Amino acid sequence: MLAKFRSKKEIVYDLLRENILTGVYQPGTRLVIDDLATKLKVSQIPIREALGQLEADGFITTEPYVGPTVTPIDANSVSEIFGLLESMEIISSCAACATMTEHDLKSLTQMVNEMDKLLEKPDEWARQNQTLHLFICEIAQTVLIHKMMQKVFDHWDRLRMYYLKDVSTNRLGDAQTGHKQMIEAFKARDAEAVERVIREHNQSAIKSYMQHLEAAKNQQLKEG
Repeated sequence: MLAKFRSKKEIVYDLLRENILTGVYQPGTRLVIDDLATKLKVSQIPIREALGQLEADGFITTEPYVGPTVTPIDANSVSEIFGLLESMEIISSCAACATMTEHDLKSLTQMVNEMDKLLEKPDEWARQNQTLHLFICEIAQTVLIHKMMQKVFDHWDRLRMYYLKDVSTNRLGDAQTGHKQMIEAFKARDAEAVERVIREHNQSAIKSYMQHLEAAKNQQLKEG
Protein backbone atom coordinates (compact mmCIF):
# COMPACT_ATOMS: atom_id res chain seq x y z
CA MET A 1 0.00 0.00 0.00
CA LEU A 2 1.34 3.44 -0.91
CA ALA A 3 2.06 5.78 1.97
CA LYS A 4 -0.39 8.67 2.27
CA PHE A 5 1.04 11.90 0.88
CA ARG A 6 1.49 14.58 3.53
CA SER A 7 1.82 18.21 2.59
CA LYS A 8 4.48 20.45 4.13
CA LYS A 9 1.72 22.21 6.04
CA GLU A 10 0.55 18.91 7.59
CA ILE A 11 4.11 17.94 8.54
CA VAL A 12 4.78 21.34 10.12
CA TYR A 13 1.41 21.30 11.90
CA ASP A 14 2.08 17.87 13.42
CA LEU A 15 5.56 18.89 14.59
CA LEU A 16 4.43 22.13 16.19
CA ARG A 17 1.36 20.52 17.76
CA GLU A 18 3.48 17.75 19.28
CA ASN A 19 5.94 20.28 20.68
CA ILE A 20 3.09 22.25 22.24
CA LEU A 21 1.42 19.18 23.75
CA THR A 22 4.67 17.82 25.21
CA GLY A 23 5.76 21.16 26.64
CA VAL A 24 8.72 21.78 24.34
CA TYR A 25 6.97 25.08 23.61
CA GLN A 26 5.73 26.28 26.98
CA PRO A 27 2.54 28.37 27.43
CA GLY A 28 3.26 31.96 26.45
CA THR A 29 6.20 31.07 24.18
CA ARG A 30 6.45 33.26 21.07
CA LEU A 31 6.58 31.38 17.80
CA VAL A 32 8.66 33.43 15.37
CA ILE A 33 7.82 32.51 11.79
CA ASP A 34 11.30 33.24 10.38
CA ASP A 35 12.98 31.15 13.09
CA LEU A 36 10.58 28.25 12.56
CA ALA A 37 11.08 28.36 8.80
CA THR A 38 14.85 28.22 9.25
CA LYS A 39 14.69 25.45 11.85
CA LEU A 40 12.29 23.27 9.85
CA LYS A 41 13.92 24.12 6.50
CA VAL A 42 10.71 25.18 4.80
CA SER A 43 9.36 28.46 3.46
CA GLN A 44 7.16 30.77 5.52
CA ILE A 45 4.03 29.61 3.66
CA PRO A 46 3.56 26.17 5.35
CA ILE A 47 4.56 27.75 8.68
CA ARG A 48 1.83 30.38 8.38
CA GLU A 49 -0.71 27.77 7.25
CA ALA A 50 0.14 25.47 10.16
CA LEU A 51 -0.03 28.34 12.65
CA GLY A 52 -3.43 29.29 11.27
CA GLN A 53 -4.70 25.77 11.91
CA LEU A 54 -3.15 25.68 15.39
CA GLU A 55 -4.89 28.97 16.20
CA ALA A 56 -8.21 27.54 14.99
CA ASP A 57 -7.62 24.55 17.27
CA GLY A 58 -6.95 26.84 20.24
CA PHE A 59 -3.27 25.99 20.72
CA ILE A 60 -1.86 29.40 19.80
CA THR A 61 -3.04 32.99 20.06
CA THR A 62 -2.05 35.80 17.71
CA GLU A 63 -1.96 39.38 18.96
CA PRO A 64 -1.05 42.61 17.13
CA TYR A 65 2.62 43.59 17.51
CA VAL A 66 3.32 40.33 19.33
CA GLY A 67 2.56 37.64 16.79
CA PRO A 68 1.68 34.01 17.52
CA THR A 69 2.29 32.68 21.02
CA VAL A 70 1.44 29.36 22.64
CA THR A 71 -1.93 29.80 24.35
CA PRO A 72 -1.57 30.18 28.13
CA ILE A 73 -3.06 27.38 30.23
CA ASP A 74 -5.82 28.33 32.63
CA ALA A 75 -6.51 25.89 35.45
CA ASN A 76 -10.17 26.93 35.34
CA SER A 77 -10.45 25.19 31.98
CA VAL A 78 -10.64 21.86 33.86
CA SER A 79 -14.39 22.32 34.21
CA GLU A 80 -14.78 23.38 30.58
CA ILE A 81 -12.78 20.44 29.23
CA PHE A 82 -14.57 17.89 31.39
CA GLY A 83 -17.92 19.42 30.50
CA LEU A 84 -17.16 18.99 26.81
CA LEU A 85 -15.86 15.45 27.24
CA GLU A 86 -18.82 14.47 29.40
CA SER A 87 -21.34 15.73 26.84
CA MET A 88 -19.60 14.05 23.92
CA GLU A 89 -19.03 10.77 25.78
CA ILE A 90 -22.69 10.59 26.81
CA ILE A 91 -23.98 11.18 23.27
CA SER A 92 -21.60 8.69 21.63
CA SER A 93 -21.80 6.04 24.35
CA CYS A 94 -25.59 6.08 24.54
CA ALA A 95 -25.77 5.82 20.75
CA ALA A 96 -23.26 2.95 20.85
CA CYS A 97 -25.64 0.96 23.05
CA ALA A 98 -27.91 0.58 20.01
CA THR A 99 -25.24 -0.04 17.38
CA MET A 100 -22.69 -2.14 19.27
CA THR A 101 -22.08 -5.70 18.08
CA GLU A 102 -20.87 -8.56 20.28
CA HIS A 103 -17.50 -8.25 18.55
CA ASP A 104 -17.37 -4.54 19.45
CA LEU A 105 -18.22 -5.35 23.05
CA LYS A 106 -15.50 -7.99 23.19
CA SER A 107 -12.97 -5.50 21.78
CA LEU A 108 -13.95 -2.84 24.32
CA THR A 109 -13.69 -5.31 27.19
CA GLN A 110 -10.24 -6.37 26.03
CA MET A 111 -9.11 -2.74 25.75
CA VAL A 112 -10.24 -1.97 29.30
CA ASN A 113 -8.55 -5.10 30.65
CA GLU A 114 -5.30 -4.19 28.89
CA MET A 115 -5.46 -0.74 30.50
CA ASP A 116 -5.26 -2.43 33.92
CA LYS A 117 -1.64 -3.22 33.04
CA LEU A 118 -0.85 0.45 32.43
CA LEU A 119 -1.75 1.89 35.83
CA GLU A 120 1.96 2.52 36.52
CA LYS A 121 2.40 4.08 33.06
CA PRO A 122 0.05 7.09 33.09
CA ASP A 123 1.05 8.51 29.70
CA GLU A 124 0.44 5.18 27.98
CA TRP A 125 -2.81 4.76 29.90
CA ALA A 126 -3.94 8.22 28.75
CA ARG A 127 -3.26 7.33 25.11
CA GLN A 128 -5.25 4.11 25.45
CA ASN A 129 -8.05 5.99 27.17
CA GLN A 130 -8.34 8.25 24.13
CA THR A 131 -8.31 5.22 21.84
CA LEU A 132 -11.10 3.62 23.89
CA HIS A 133 -13.43 6.60 23.74
CA LEU A 134 -12.70 7.30 20.08
CA PHE A 135 -13.49 3.66 19.30
CA ILE A 136 -16.85 4.10 21.02
CA CYS A 137 -17.45 7.06 18.67
CA GLU A 138 -16.66 4.81 15.71
CA ILE A 139 -19.11 2.19 16.99
CA ALA A 140 -21.78 4.87 17.42
CA GLN A 141 -20.92 6.40 14.01
CA THR A 142 -20.76 9.85 15.60
CA VAL A 143 -18.27 11.20 13.08
CA LEU A 144 -18.37 14.86 14.12
CA ILE A 145 -18.02 14.03 17.81
CA HIS A 146 -15.05 11.79 16.96
CA LYS A 147 -13.23 14.75 15.38
CA MET A 148 -14.14 17.16 18.16
CA MET A 149 -13.22 14.70 20.90
CA GLN A 150 -9.72 14.27 19.49
CA LYS A 151 -9.10 18.01 19.84
CA VAL A 152 -10.57 18.21 23.36
CA PHE A 153 -8.43 15.26 24.47
CA ASP A 154 -5.38 17.11 23.16
CA HIS A 155 -6.24 20.11 25.34
CA TRP A 156 -6.83 17.79 28.30
CA ASP A 157 -3.44 16.15 27.82
CA ARG A 158 -1.76 19.54 27.76
CA LEU A 159 -3.53 20.57 30.96
CA ARG A 160 -2.87 17.19 32.61
CA MET A 161 0.85 17.27 31.88
CA TYR A 162 1.28 20.89 32.93
CA TYR A 163 -0.89 21.10 36.03
CA LEU A 164 -2.29 17.75 37.06
CA LYS A 165 0.16 14.94 36.34
CA ASP A 166 0.37 13.70 39.96
CA VAL A 167 -3.34 13.75 40.77
CA SER A 168 -4.21 12.33 37.35
CA THR A 169 -1.95 9.34 37.99
CA ASN A 170 -3.57 8.74 41.38
CA ARG A 171 -7.03 8.65 39.77
CA LEU A 172 -6.33 5.90 37.26
CA GLY A 173 -7.74 3.17 39.51
CA ASP A 174 -11.03 5.05 39.89
CA ALA A 175 -11.12 5.67 36.14
CA GLN A 176 -10.70 1.97 35.46
CA THR A 177 -13.54 1.17 37.84
CA GLY A 178 -15.72 3.57 35.86
CA HIS A 179 -14.72 1.93 32.58
CA LYS A 180 -15.68 -1.50 33.88
CA GLN A 181 -19.03 -0.20 35.09
CA MET A 182 -19.56 1.26 31.64
CA ILE A 183 -18.80 -2.11 30.04
CA GLU A 184 -21.41 -3.78 32.25
CA ALA A 185 -23.96 -1.14 31.20
CA PHE A 186 -23.06 -1.76 27.55
CA LYS A 187 -23.62 -5.49 28.05
CA ALA A 188 -27.12 -4.73 29.36
CA ARG A 189 -27.70 -2.25 26.51
CA ASP A 190 -28.73 0.18 29.23
CA ALA A 191 -28.18 3.70 27.91
CA GLU A 192 -29.42 5.31 31.13
CA ALA A 193 -26.88 3.36 33.16
CA VAL A 194 -24.13 4.33 30.71
CA GLU A 195 -25.02 8.00 31.10
CA ARG A 196 -25.12 7.70 34.89
CA VAL A 197 -21.66 6.08 35.02
CA ILE A 198 -20.14 8.76 32.78
CA ARG A 199 -21.65 11.62 34.78
CA GLU A 200 -20.56 10.15 38.12
CA HIS A 201 -17.03 9.50 36.88
CA ASN A 202 -16.60 12.97 35.41
CA GLN A 203 -18.04 14.81 38.39
CA SER A 204 -15.79 12.86 40.76
CA ALA A 205 -12.77 13.65 38.58
CA ILE A 206 -13.57 17.37 38.42
CA LYS A 207 -13.92 17.49 42.21
CA SER A 208 -10.54 15.82 42.73
CA TYR A 209 -8.74 18.05 40.23
CA MET A 210 -10.24 21.26 41.59
CA GLN A 211 -9.35 20.26 45.17
CA HIS A 212 -5.79 19.59 44.02
CA LEU A 213 -5.54 22.98 42.30
CA GLU A 214 -7.00 24.77 45.32
CA ALA A 215 -4.48 23.06 47.61
CA ALA A 216 -1.62 23.97 45.27
CA LYS A 217 -2.83 27.59 45.17
CA ASN A 218 -3.00 27.76 48.98
CA GLN A 219 0.51 26.31 49.23
CA GLN A 220 1.84 28.93 46.84
CA LEU A 221 0.21 31.67 48.92
CA LYS A 222 1.86 30.32 52.08
CA GLU A 223 5.24 30.13 50.40
CA GLY A 224 4.80 33.59 48.89
